[in-house]
Amino acid sequence: MDYRFDIRKAAKTIAEIVRHLMTKSFLNSRKHFRRIVFGKLCLLSLLASVVAFPNAKDDGLVLSQPLTIAWRYQSDRTTDLTPAADDKTAFIPLGSGLLLALNAADGKLQWKAETGGEFSAAPVVDDRSVYIATQYPEPDEKHLHGTVRAISKRTGVTLWMRTLPAPLAGGLVANELGVFGGSRDGHVYAFDKRTGLSFWGNQYAEQFSGQPLIAGNAVYFGSSVGTVRALDVKTGNVLWQYKARGPIQGIAIKDNIVYFGSADTNVYAFSEIRHKLVWHRRTGAAVQAVTATNDGLLASSLDNFAYFLSLNKGSLVWRRQLPGRISARPLTSADGALFTPFSTDSAIVLNLHDGKSANTLPLGEENSSAAAPISIDKLVLITTPHGLLAFSGPR
Repeated sequence: MDYRFDIRKAAKTIAEIVRHLMTKSFLNSRKHFRRIVFGKLCLLSLLASVVAFPNAKDDGLVLSQPLTIAWRYQSDRTTDLTPAADDKTAFIPLGSGLLLALNAADGKLQWKAETGGEFSAAPVVDDRSVYIATQYPEPDEKHLHGTVRAISKRTGVTLWMRTLPAPLAGGLVANELGVFGGSRDGHVYAFDKRTGLSFWGNQYAEQFSGQPLIAGNAVYFGSSVGTVRALDVKTGNVLWQYKARGPIQGIAIKDNIVYFGSADTNVYAFSEIRHKLVWHRRTGAAVQAVTATNDGLLASSLDNFAYFLSLNKGSLVWRRQLPGRISARPLTSADGALFTPFSTDSAIVLNLHDGKSANTLPLGEENSSAAAPISIDKLVLITTPHGLLAFSGPR
């Protein structure tokens, strides 16, 4: 999922405004001035809203339509880490540090890279590289060190690597400035994407093991003691923080409201503009994931229920019990949400409007993977204990 703000579009828009301001004919027409500036400011507002819309990407995926297996990749080395993907390739982190690049159209292997150690965080990809985090033991095998590296997404060759005192955990995120991650020893890092050098780092007295989020000028981390922090992506300075009563799992943002779930069973909504909590809603167990949609907030918890809440007040719209524990973040589209519950042999699609079952995708085996499903160009990719399944709609 791409959270990045398109700086080039914003810069082009600002430059266009300046060019209009500098023309003599433009200066002679106040009415034209107001119309153009208002239009450009509206465009800038629209671009900014993309930053606060982590789920606004619409690739035409329809989860409620019949979906059948387009291809499968067999492997007994899958992990609980969610694959990374661009619009053509899926990058799969397997056991023993093996990274695969699979063609999304047919599942064929493009390259593989042996990185050593084990993956410790979910990878992330941009237009040049795949960024991965691994862990490896000291000779005494009592302490784990970590690495972060950039791998060419075209060839699988390592472009740079940096060693860390402890492994990064949860997942990596990236924007045009750098790659960001947190570790179980309390460090949060920002790495230059070209060199791998850290341009800031913070140390806290708590662990970071959840999936961070990046949007606009902030990167968001949730900690093991329940603190959510928004950090400036350029400096690492704390923009704001909020303390819940349990470890944080899952962060989403929409319209300047940050939503997050906690092991204290609550879903929280925090206003970045007012710097205060807007609402919180209790569920039946520890919250594992939250996902913002156009119409509401989807939360899943360890009571096997999915909850759909209103964005403005957290009111319960619907809740549905699923046949197994929900650990992975669901995949959402305009018409539904796809869940991969534990101890079941099917993925389940719920209608976002009423929570009723809209589709079922047979996996062929009992699921025990916590990797989240992803989509690539109208394909649904699901990690299973024995490989990767790609589902597609009617052709």
